[in-house]
Amino acid sequence: MLIDLGLIAFTLSVWTAIGFLGQFFFSMRFIVQWLTSEKARKSVMPVAFWYFSIIGGATLLAYAIHQEDPVFIFGQGLGLAIYVRNLVLIRREKAAQ
Repeated sequence: MLIDLGLIAFTLSVWTAIGFLGQFFFSMRFIVQWLTSEKARKSVMPVAFWYFSIIGGATLLAYAIHQEDPVFIFGQGLGLAIYVRNLVLIRREKAAQ
């Protein structure tokens, strides 16, 4: 299906939908972080931020691989390693307490 928004037009396919879904999950991490910080009245990085980062990053990585975009693949791949590492550090800290 062709979507024409005036300035941009694209074909909506399964892979385009996957790309948009990944972007949605990736964007949710900022919304979760913002709402958590507003509630605490200080800057807070909730664990959900890292889970949304992983879900969105993995979905976007799949899309990037499908698109065969090495720059996008490298960026999302590196990001995933960092997100997973942050969860490992959080779990270690909780286990030590």
